[in-house]
Amino acid sequence: MPDQLHQVELTASFLERLHAIEAFLIQANAAFAFDALLAEIRATVIPNLRRFPRMGRPYLANPPQSAEALAQLASLPAGAANALREYLHGDYLMLYTVVDANATVYLLSIRHHRQLSFDFARLWPSAN
Repeated sequence: MPDQLHQVELTASFLERLHAIEAFLIQANAAFAFDALLAEIRATVIPNLRRFPRMGRPYLANPPQSAEALAQLASLPAGAANALREYLHGDYLMLYTVVDANATVYLLSIRHHRQLSFDFARLWPSAN
């Protein structure tokens, strides 16, 4: 059991991706799936990350192969790429990072597991 519970923050980019998922599911007449996703994030994902912030796999354990993705990773601030972690929950892959200084987990993005990649340039605007 960890000594301290972490806070879990949803970043603007994570919320944008949630809105895009919601719009897609509404258009597909599957709004119930979005409601279920939100319930699972509240009931499972956030409590798990609060207790075990490093439970996700390091993102670079299976690094991207495309030149574009590698270039985006290289443009991140020093050490940022090494701090990225993946949390797979159901059909969704969430990208997050842990900041020990303030005991906070930042949910950065969410994608359906079949989507290709994350938009790193938008996750760290200062990296451009």
